[in-house]
Amino acid sequence: MRLAGKIPAFLGMLAVAGVAGCGEEMRQSIGLGNEPPDEFAVVTRAPLALPPDYNLRPPAPGARRPQEAEIRDEVRQTLVRSASTSAVPAGDTSPGESALLRRAGAGEADPGIRGKVNAETAALAESGTGFVDKIVFWRTPERPGEVVDARKEAQRLQTNQALGKPPSAGSTPTIERREGGFLKGIFN
Repeated sequence: MRLAGKIPAFLGMLAVAGVAGCGEEMRQSIGLGNEPPDEFAVVTRAPLALPPDYNLRPPAPGARRPQEAEIRDEVRQTLVRSASTSAVPAGDTSPGESALLRRAGAGEADPGIRGKVNAETAALAESGTGFVDKIVFWRTPERPGEVVDARKEAQRLQTNQALGKPPSAGSTPTIERREGGFLKGIFN
């Protein structure tokens, strides 16, 4: 009888241990998972401000706030502003900013600068290897074909001459290239 009373408690502990060992998807489907907020769904709100005229009517419940622009409108305005050829925006800057931009020469920007930058970048990309490539790929590229070992080849030719054999007798010794980096021999 005592064993029969302990079986449900044992099965309950087994079920709790089984749920604790489940994967993240199972925990979330049961409701035990931790779901952080989506950082991309956060929208900044315009600050509250007192209207200059206190005789204004209150807004209708659920109506859009007039000082908040829609995100699509803000994106469109940003894209149109950046696509314009004039580097000095007319109405968006203060007199100090306009003077600073005029002194910097922002009004005389070259309209074909994007093409020049693209051409220079393409020329740099084709020019060769950079500093990082020289560091990462420090070895000179191997030439195609087999490289003859000069010392062993001279010894083979002298031996053939001493024995009276033709110079073409025997195989030509070549240098065997190792695969891998310079630290490979240390850790093998």
